[in-house]
Amino acid sequence: MTHTDWQLLLIALGGVIFLVALIVSRLKLHPLLALLVTSVVVGLLTGMSQEQLIKSITSGAGGTLGAVGLVVALGAMLGKILADSGVTEGISDTILRRTSTRMLPWAMAGAAFVIGIPMFFEVGLVVLLPLIFSVARKLQTSSSLRGSAYVYVGVPVIAALAAMHGMVPPHPGPLTAIASLNTSIGATMLYGFIAAVPAIVLAGPIYGRIITPRLKVQPEQALIDQFSTPGTDPGQRPGLGLSLLMALLPAFLMLFHALAELFLPEGSSLLQITSFVGAPAIAMLIGVLVAAGVLVYARHGDPDTLRNSLSASVKPVANVLLIIGGGGAFQHVLTDAKVGDAIVHLSQQFSLSPLILGWFISMLLSVSTGSATVGIVGAAGLLAPLVGAETLNAPLLALSIGSGSLFFNYANHAGFWLVKESFGMTMGEATATISIIQSIVAVVGLAMVLLMNLLPPLV
Repeated sequence: MTHTDWQLLLIALGGVIFLVALIVSRLKLHPLLALLVTSVVVGLLTGMSQEQLIKSITSGAGGTLGAVGLVVALGAMLGKILADSGVTEGISDTILRRTSTRMLPWAMAGAAFVIGIPMFFEVGLVVLLPLIFSVARKLQTSSSLRGSAYVYVGVPVIAALAAMHGMVPPHPGPLTAIASLNTSIGATMLYGFIAAVPAIVLAGPIYGRIITPRLKVQPEQALIDQFSTPGTDPGQRPGLGLSLLMALLPAFLMLFHALAELFLPEGSSLLQITSFVGAPAIAMLIGVLVAAGVLVYARHGDPDTLRNSLSASVKPVANVLLIIGGGGAFQHVLTDAKVGDAIVHLSQQFSLSPLILGWFISMLLSVSTGSATVGIVGAAGLLAPLVGAETLNAPLLALSIGSGSLFFNYANHAGFWLVKESFGMTMGEATATISIIQSIVAVVGLAMVLLMNLLPPLV
């Protein structure tokens, strides 16, 4: 560890504290402005040139909006179509009718577990927001649940999506670790599924039951109205099968792509097709177009009403998109300032088992830079030379690194802001939900890795 390394770490820590202070102090600065101001201050303090800092901010915001923004906007449009046509209300009625209030979090976690197999965390949350809001709205008016119905329904979904995102291929994090460590996709996937189940149970339904009575989370009414239009005539709703197909079509396309990557030879024409239609933005676009065609045009809906409805659907998420872009800018500045290198140097001071060390390095890099991918790439690259040792289970190392990258998703992560703004949470409420949920998932993931390492390897 050099003096520069310690300086970078202190600046990064101070930057996060400064960011939170701007938002929660008497200034009550808008999160986008707070993120941009903090990015500038951190960049200048770490010695970045003005030109480099400007490029880092714009690249970070643009890259994040390109990856997440389009999906969020298209998801808002799809959610509006599903809500206006009665799809989300019909599905939520079915879930509530067939599931008791006590078992509802388990049902929502199961749905998110399946949908989360092919989807990024942010994409899966956008796809499921209409269902979360519709179920929560009905639950809030029909039961005596203590606390926020949106937390009760949303926490299991967040836990399941987070666990699948960090632990199970074909998500980019686990795949990156697998490629860097040159290990087996099949074994890592099987280990990931085994570890994900207890992580989801503890961080989802169980933690959700504990935290729900303590929070009064209520999303903005505009978002509730957009995703859960009440009062649709049951006789005019599409059937359950068609409703599920329209709601999950993007998920099916991404899952088809994931399966194709596992089983089709590289370079095949079918794999190229599935890679295109299974890309998140393209899958969401197809979902919007098919839903509009089947649920509106084929049922003789008014095109002008549809266009106006889609235009209105984007307005409630505009604030979310801008804040996500600001989070991307802050993350990029931390990465370009070489904070990740300082974390790697710090981790080299410890003498730990490779499985624990991989989790620890990935965790520190992810927390400090705001990027799970940076955490995984850094940890996997540092520990790759150890692969081949007879006592090291490489698939479990890949899982350990992926789990560590999930720990304490906070203000420099785009996913934190997506959850916070979508559910209308304060900083404290967002920390008590997504940050703690992902920390539980990460710690349970490590515990499962160490437990499974005591058993004979799968391959």
